[in-house]
Amino acid sequence: MIGKLSIPFSSKALPAALPDFSRIRTWLGKHRFLAICAGMLAIAALVAGTIAVRTQAAPAYVTQPVLQQDLTQSVTASGTVNPQNIVSVGTQASGTISAIYVDYNSRVKRGEILARIDPTQMQAQLDQATATLAQAQAQAGAQAQNASGAVSGVTVAQAGIETAQANVVKSQSALAVANLTVARDKALLSKGYIAQSQYDTDESTAVGAQSALEAAQAAAVQAKAQTAQTSQQASGSQYTAAAQEAAVQIAQAQVAQAQYTLDHSVITSPVDGTVVARNVSVGQTVAASFQTPTLFTIAQNLQKMEVDISVGEPDIGNVRVGDAVGFSVLAYPNQTFNGKVSQVRVNPTTINNVVTYDVVCLVDNPRGQLLPGMTANASIGVATVRNALVVPTQALTWRPARATHTTRNSATSPWGQTGSGVAGGVTTGADGVVFVERAGRPHAVRVRIDLTSGTLVAVTPLRGTLAAGDAVVISDASATSARSTRGAASPIGGNSMGIGRAIH
Repeated sequence: MIGKLSIPFSSKALPAALPDFSRIRTWLGKHRFLAICAGMLAIAALVAGTIAVRTQAAPAYVTQPVLQQDLTQSVTASGTVNPQNIVSVGTQASGTISAIYVDYNSRVKRGEILARIDPTQMQAQLDQATATLAQAQAQAGAQAQNASGAVSGVTVAQAGIETAQANVVKSQSALAVANLTVARDKALLSKGYIAQSQYDTDESTAVGAQSALEAAQAAAVQAKAQTAQTSQQASGSQYTAAAQEAAVQIAQAQVAQAQYTLDHSVITSPVDGTVVARNVSVGQTVAASFQTPTLFTIAQNLQKMEVDISVGEPDIGNVRVGDAVGFSVLAYPNQTFNGKVSQVRVNPTTINNVVTYDVVCLVDNPRGQLLPGMTANASIGVATVRNALVVPTQALTWRPARATHTTRNSATSPWGQTGSGVAGGVTTGADGVVFVERAGRPHAVRVRIDLTSGTLVAVTPLRGTLAAGDAVVISDASATSARSTRGAASPIGGNSMGIGRAIH
């Protein structure tokens, strides 16, 4: 039989079983800092748990405000700064540089002497040409006298022809008289009125007249032949004289050429300007036989510069004369220089199958900051919309997890992001959808894309309402990532309107 077990109770055993509050108060008094830290950790854990529960319950949206401002679409490219007018000074004479009077950065005036070429050889050529000219002139003078004498001989010969022809006429008259006398005396002889001797004399006179006529005719023929020969000799003398005159002209041209070459041994500036390059030194030999060498390069006005910008094939179609250009150079990275497009050159440059075109931008340089050869990073404004509603590009590409909205004609350009209206799959002229956060939920607004520029897009609402200050959703995140974006900088500007805030 089992008996009852009795446990004796004693008041002295109670303090060992129960906590001693006096000792706890003593410990807390000694370690108050550790106690406060433990309490704060417990509170932080409770708050974190509460936020995590709320974050899992509702999505977080990162928004940007809609701005109303001007938006400019630009084409970015690099180029080189050059003077607007550059003159290359060469030489048409060959020889050794004997003196140079200017150097880099020298200011020169038109007609100012820049350098000299040793003129010894050119002076000798001029002297030789001058002597040749004198010889040709002397020969031409002698030949001119011969030609003049030949002409006089022709005149004399022509006079002989006239004399011979007169003798022929005279002989013909004498023969006619003699024949008439013979006929008359023959009748008288038959009647016995004259003697036979008289008739015989008449016949002899007629025969003599006939011989004289033949002689006169032969003399006339001879005079004509002699005149023809004299004329030929005169013509030959005249031809020779003309040849000598041409030789004189050739000699004169040689003298002029030699003088021209000698004159160009002195190199002068053709314009007012600044020497930006000197390509020769004293003692250097220049040869202008096959190609004119460039001795100096002169910029007419360094206060008028141009930027030769290489624009790629995808963007060149949007660039027009008169477009505004802003650019910077490495020497002044925080300063923007402004100019305008003056020319779009149609001559392409192809390097590694990449086609570019030269766009010339004129810019004033009153302070002389821009120097020839500087590399310019340029932005050409090709299109502008005024007072437009502007949203980030991300607002047109973001969609809710279960959204079925799509953007029409938003295919990405095969050239990637370009300045011709394609940025991040957003195409100028197409329709799109942005989501505006209202009462913690995104509401779709269909818009037309008017212009794209980098990370910004100008839009016009087509269905739904959209106004400046509306918060468009650009992404969603967890509560942790939403907190990390709260107060972040906007691609549009500052965060004075709550840019970058997370909406729960």
